[in-house]
Amino acid sequence: MGKGFFISKVVAVVCVVVAISAVATIIALSVVYAQEKSKNQETPTTATTAGPGTQTTTPSTPKEPWQRYRLPDSLSPISYNVTLWPRLTPNTDGLYIFSGYSTVLFTCVKETDLILIHSNKLNFTMFDGYHAQLKAVDGASAPQLKKSWLEVPTQYLVIQLSSPLQAGSTYELFTEFVGELADDLGGFYRSEYDEDGVRKILATTQMQPTDARKAFPCFDEPAMKAVFHMTLIHPHGTVALSNSMNYDGLNLIQTSFGPTEIMSTYLLAFVVCDFGFIQSDLGANIRIWARKKAIEEGQGAYALEKTGPILSFFEKYYKIPYPLKKSDQIALPDFSAGAMENWGLITYRETALLYNPAVSSNGDKEWVATVISHELAHMWFGNLVTTKWWNDLWLNEGFATYVSYLGANYAEPDWNMSDLIVLNEIIGVMAVDALASSHPLSSKEADVMRPEDINALFDSITYSKGAAVLRMLSSFITEEVFSNGLNTYLEEFKYKNTVYQDLWKNLQTAVDNAGIQLPHSVEVIMNRWILQMGFPVVTIDTKTGKISQKHFLLNPDSVVDVPSEFNYEWFVPITWIKTGAAKDQYWLLTKEATNADMTTGDGDWLIANIDMKGFYRVNYDSENWDRILTKLSTQHQDIPVINRAQIIDDAFNLARAKIVSTTLALSTTRFLNTELEYMPWQTATRNLDYFVLMFDRSEVYGPMQGYINKKVTPLFKHFEELTANWTKIPEKHTDQISPNLRTTVYCSAIAEGGAVEWDFAWKMYKSATIASEAEKLLYALSCTKQPWLLNRYLEYCLDPTMIRKQDATFTINYIAGNPIGQPLAWDFIRANWAHIFNDYGGGSMSFGRLISGVTKRFSSEFEYKQLLQFKEDNINQLGSAASSFEQALERTKANMDWVALNKELVFDWFTSEISGTV
Repeated sequence: MGKGFFISKVVAVVCVVVAISAVATIIALSVVYAQEKSKNQETPTTATTAGPGTQTTTPSTPKEPWQRYRLPDSLSPISYNVTLWPRLTPNTDGLYIFSGYSTVLFTCVKETDLILIHSNKLNFTMFDGYHAQLKAVDGASAPQLKKSWLEVPTQYLVIQLSSPLQAGSTYELFTEFVGELADDLGGFYRSEYDEDGVRKILATTQMQPTDARKAFPCFDEPAMKAVFHMTLIHPHGTVALSNSMNYDGLNLIQTSFGPTEIMSTYLLAFVVCDFGFIQSDLGANIRIWARKKAIEEGQGAYALEKTGPILSFFEKYYKIPYPLKKSDQIALPDFSAGAMENWGLITYRETALLYNPAVSSNGDKEWVATVISHELAHMWFGNLVTTKWWNDLWLNEGFATYVSYLGANYAEPDWNMSDLIVLNEIIGVMAVDALASSHPLSSKEADVMRPEDINALFDSITYSKGAAVLRMLSSFITEEVFSNGLNTYLEEFKYKNTVYQDLWKNLQTAVDNAGIQLPHSVEVIMNRWILQMGFPVVTIDTKTGKISQKHFLLNPDSVVDVPSEFNYEWFVPITWIKTGAAKDQYWLLTKEATNADMTTGDGDWLIANIDMKGFYRVNYDSENWDRILTKLSTQHQDIPVINRAQIIDDAFNLARAKIVSTTLALSTTRFLNTELEYMPWQTATRNLDYFVLMFDRSEVYGPMQGYINKKVTPLFKHFEELTANWTKIPEKHTDQISPNLRTTVYCSAIAEGGAVEWDFAWKMYKSATIASEAEKLLYALSCTKQPWLLNRYLEYCLDPTMIRKQDATFTINYIAGNPIGQPLAWDFIRANWAHIFNDYGGGSMSFGRLISGVTKRFSSEFEYKQLLQFKEDNINQLGSAASSFEQALERTKANMDWVALNKELVFDWFTSEISGTV
């Protein structure tokens, strides 16, 4: 998701250097983590009055079909004909509403006297006491309706019939309804913005995963693909958009659209707005839509420039032409996710599509390119071919996350984007997957039923670990073979649904055709990576050549109570170099093995997991660690740059797991005063940020600051010289330096100022017309040291007129990132949880991130007990954050143990380092 980067104190020390670095990549002050994934934000819901006959309870053990969360397999939709009329002004009750009617054409697959169709928060027109009208097609007779009602818990319109529908026959179901065009960011909703002093309202959609049913009655499951015929009635002066091209131009009263391709309900989209657009007719008809002022200022130009090349890349990568006649992309002022891959009408947050070179940073530009690439990747993988059910969401989103870096790398070849997946996705998710409370990539269908279960899957495991294991697979079968397997998979299942085994079978065929020898089949190898949580730490003893693997846990004392049929062992592809020379890949297929080639002589050093293509950590015997540290201190360039970052990250995490000493981990940062590359520096700052979180309120913080300053000073001087005392823009650095420094400058000014400065920045935020600028100010406002200002800012988070709902979660997390704000944010969350849960949605995909952000500093018994008590007090109001509470409790316990064990040692090490010479 294109949201919410956190600036740590460590990053603040080095940010000026990092911001201007021209080495290897165009770099942001902080690379935004978690993509459209991101979809990890609010999709709250607002209650409306249910229709007559509503039943409100569902037994814990379902007995009737309408008490189950999955549709029966008796009916299959063919097409929908839907007309909707959104009202962009409130009615006499002050509500924004929409009205509509829908006809769904469906086939009876199995004889049944029951129709179940999803509906949520819609009020129906009654026809002779029933919620719908049914008729048969081709002159046949339809059974009479016997009873109809709304089953609220499972979100169904239930229709019982007096006699059964006949298998093989086709029927039409007509409904007429009214819904609220709420500001809840889900289903058919409204977004508001100001332009030239005028308040504007637009109507838009977010259907994924289960909110198409809020717009019109539908069979709202991914496997229930159909063709959609949409018509939108809208005011004069507005335009209407949907997945397919409109008929006869833009009719200002009623716009009808051509039939869509056969697709899932969650990919449907429609918008009514008065936006402007720019377009390109090269290949697909590409249009970028946004607020008129944003278009006039050229903020859509970069997206338009890069969409064509990225589409071309994927056409070559998949070996299949773009499946549609047009590609609309629209930037919305209010949008819960980073972006959504609606087929032919992709919706974005403004920060994920718009770019203004005058004020946007390099990180903003990188984010736009990556998110566009992610969404366009879905046009084939996810849309043309769709997974059958949400338990395989990881395949859809993990794949798009992985190849988004390939597409962005093609569009911006100077950025080394294919390497940055290590920083943006892999390193971060390893910290999550190293918890005993993690979860496997693939779940059983039976374990993912309720909407809140589905929403909970939109997490970093699904996106980032999914990307990591697919990248690993692509590496050991080669990218060319991977691409060939994708092609046959897409060709075989286009316009259909699949399970992950279908992909494995096609990749296996490609492997066999290429003559690649694997120790087991693709499916057998990959099952160990997707059907059990976690990953191994591989330990290599270079004295004996002994290699072993063990389930890596950040807290070695945590208990894994989820059994695995594989006993938490993996088939591990080990790539490695010895004294700089690449060696043949080795497969670790058992818990322990021996490879004599991995023994080293005097002066030799060995590094495994080259470029971090494998999803595992590596530990070595102490002698090899010493030789690696020596090589880093003398000729660090002999070690690949990604592996220099890997060495730091592995060492710090191995230390937290009590596998190596904390002093060894800290020693991996000694060479940084001679390091000019971004990735090792960024990895070091992230790991030292943990030390900041644990020690910034203790005596350790002073010596730690001194050490970091000692390491960054030579780098600062290097770039001072490179830029002629900051007057020259370095080669390959395509933007001004100043936009990259704004976040830090704003934050520092607010931190050193008081109410006057805070109010000035707040006024700037409210009047900002560029989303990326507003986002920087939103973060900077959390930097104040005044508790009363932070408390006021927290109150603003629950007032949508002050802070948009899409930004509330991240704003609270920004405040929690401030040492002064952290206890205030925790108190605020506890005091307002019921309101947050009810008004911002118990199924919100960002609740997990909220809990993680507010509790990341917790490291005391008192905080642990507070967290445990809060969980127990709200056990029925956790929604999709339930697993995040378990992870927070586990992290807090690990933090407590780590601080007790390391505080004195860390203080002594930093003190010793700053007393010596560089």
